[in-house]
Amino acid sequence: MRVKRGVTSHRRHIRLLAKARGYHGGRSKLVKQAKEATIHAGADAYRGRKEKKRQMRSLWITRINAALEPHNISYSQFINKLKSKNVQLDRKILSQIAIENPEAFADIVKKVL
Repeated sequence: MRVKRGVTSHRRHIRLLAKARGYHGGRSKLVKQAKEATIHAGADAYRGRKEKKRQMRSLWITRINAALEPHNISYSQFINKLKSKNVQLDRKILSQIAIENPEAFADIVKKVL
C-alpha cells in the first residue's frame, strides 16, 4: 500500500502560513512566497537581536559621556580610570546611575579621579 502525504504537507503548509500572517499579498497566502518571506524574516530577526545589543551599548556610552560633561572628563579617560581602580560597574549600570541618581554618579566620578 502506498503512503499518501496530503495531510502531512497540508499541515506543514498551514503552520507555515500561520507564521506569515500579516505579510502583504501573496507572502501571506501562497506557500512558496510565504516560505521565502518567513526565512528572510527569521534572518532579519536574528540579525536584529545582535544589532539591538550594539545599539544599547552605544546608548549607554552616550548617556555616560553626557553625564561626564559637567565633570570635565572624557568618557575614555573615565573608563580607563575605572579599570585602573578596579571598579566593577558596567556601562548599563553606570548609565542608569547617571540618569536616576546624578549625586551618586558624581561620587563615583570623584572616587575615580
